[in-house]
Amino acid sequence: MLHSFAHLLVTSVSLECGYPASSIRERIYAIPDVGYGVLLFTGTSDAEGTLGGLVQVGRRIHEHIRTALNMGELCSNDPVCAQHDPANQHERRYLHGAACHGCLLISETSCEQHKEFLDRALVVPTVDSLGIEFFGRS
Repeated sequence: MLHSFAHLLVTSVSLECGYPASSIRERIYAIPDVGYGVLLFTGTSDAEGTLGGLVQVGRRIHEHIRTALNMGELCSNDPVCAQHDPANQHERRYLHGAACHGCLLISETSCEQHKEFLDRALVVPTVDSLGIEFFGRS
């Protein structure tokens, strides 16, 4: 769930702030009994990624989170994307749920986990909602 949420957040930040998604990297922290978190940081040392720019993003993080969750509810490849079944032998995408290049798959350089184990349906309700999302409709 956190990995999918991080990808939505990277996309939101890149669209809202003008950062190329390839210059934003993610790190996920999941420590039971301590807490959970997502860290976004710049992966380049040139003008495409500056600390000052990311600090400004942090000041408006609530807006970026809201945008990320709204974007995650609908993919340009829905309903096909939302209805993907990882166990389907014909599709051969065993490590993805509702995830494709239209919604969750981001640059290789941004993702430590090699873009595996992604599913929008774990984060937000999709058109094929199964009622398992962490952030439900309010």
